[in-house]
Amino acid sequence: MAHTETSDTTTRRDFLYIATGAVGAVGAAAMVWPFISQLQPDASVLALSTTEVDISPIAEGQIVTVQWRGKPIFISHRTPAEIKAAQDVPLSALPDPQPDQDRVKAGKDQWLVVIGICTHLGCVPLGHQGQYNGWFCPCHGSVYDTSGRIRQGPAPLNLALPPYNFVSDSKIVIG
Repeated sequence: MAHTETSDTTTRRDFLYIATGAVGAVGAAAMVWPFISQLQPDASVLALSTTEVDISPIAEGQIVTVQWRGKPIFISHRTPAEIKAAQDVPLSALPDPQPDQDRVKAGKDQWLVVIGICTHLGCVPLGHQGQYNGWFCPCHGSVYDTSGRIRQGPAPLNLALPPYNFVSDSKIVIG
């Protein structure tokens, strides 16, 4: 005798398979979600990922140091003389040639923002020091100009530039 099924039985069975699979998938997702969410960075880590700085109190010719991701960031409000000195340097005289306009934001060349870590061995250079009135690393004698470019000493590269943007005329966000 041949086995016969009605279309109602097939439909009911298919529905039960689909419903069981859906409940199982939702249950698995509910179990996995806490494990995935715990991999997200902590709120304190996210808070350190960007730093907002009010630059309005920084006087012309002044260098301010702020922290971003545990690194010192030098924000220099350059004078017209410092800008001109940085722009007039021939690139052939630089160990790591980079024009001044590539190291500042367009239209905001009075503001230089660099990571304050010497590219030789990771020391923190001193501002308004050295032959070029930029930064001087007392550990091994690296000298940087007013654009943060290496001019003499053992450091192989210019001071690094952090990612930053001007959110207004008086505030920048680093990171």
